[in-house]
Amino acid sequence: MNIKNRITELLNVKYPIIQGGMVWVSGWKLASAVSNNGGFGLIGSGSMKPELLMEHIRKCKSATTKPFGVNIPLLREDAEELIDVTIKEGIKIVFTSAGNPAKFIDKLKSHNLTVVHIVASVKHGLKAQSIGCDAVVGEGVEAGGHNGADELTTLTLIPQLVDNLNIPVIAAGGIADGRAIAAVFALGAEGVQIGTRFAATIESSAHPVYKQKVLQAKDTDTVLILKKAGLTRVIKNEFSKKALETEFSGADKNELLKLLGKKREKTGIFEGDENEGILEAGQSVGLINKILPVKEVFDKLISEFDNSIKTLAKKIV
Repeated sequence: MNIKNRITELLNVKYPIIQGGMVWVSGWKLASAVSNNGGFGLIGSGSMKPELLMEHIRKCKSATTKPFGVNIPLLREDAEELIDVTIKEGIKIVFTSAGNPAKFIDKLKSHNLTVVHIVASVKHGLKAQSIGCDAVVGEGVEAGGHNGADELTTLTLIPQLVDNLNIPVIAAGGIADGRAIAAVFALGAEGVQIGTRFAATIESSAHPVYKQKVLQAKDTDTVLILKKAGLTRVIKNEFSKKALETEFSGADKNELLKLLGKKREKTGIFEGDENEGILEAGQSVGLINKILPVKEVFDKLISEFDNSIKTLAKKIV
């Protein structure tokens, strides 16, 4: 893989491979390992208080001299505090998600930050571009965790974003090997954001039980739940079954939020409760069969990408 494009230039990386800023997964160990191997690591602040985010940023700085960033979910009540910590600690690139970046774009740009926003539709991609975001991540419904209500797939979303936007597009959702990277590059993406594959690495801060559930999961072992309260893809378990039954019974948003509670993600991903916790993961789980160090993941991704390109070239006359 020898790619130089707008994303490698924007992020100042060797490979246009971004590690998703996943809650309870993406701490400083994972982010620094990804950056040290030529990709772009993200600290996932969605499961952190401002003080903890500061600690992770400082530890990440001590573990890598390469660029890394912070993912900030904008719907959090303390989103501005997380942004303030990010700015104070000298981070120059943020990925924003789950909310409208327009509220914070002036502050971020006044401190010369690069802003990449995660979108699930052309409408939201155009909005992000219009307010000054530097790039977007187009995330298909194959992705683990929170998804767009319109349930657009990566295969359909990425080319439409590319056709309608002038800023570069990063593809996410269902990408776990080099073949998928080659595929989305063919659709016009200039980078990829990978979540579930990096969640099942040695450096991930997820609980060993969660990692094993990812390894055990097959192609049909994830499901979309909580459509009225915030569409989320998870590995099937007792809680997901209960959530679907509650939805099908006609429960409204408030009832679903009450069922969800406040710490289901922590319970499942970080504490390892495989029955009552939320185990966020994407449809790519069926492609993941071993917990690897980040370096080996990169070696595989790059080798698979190169082989895919060579194989495709041989098939085209």
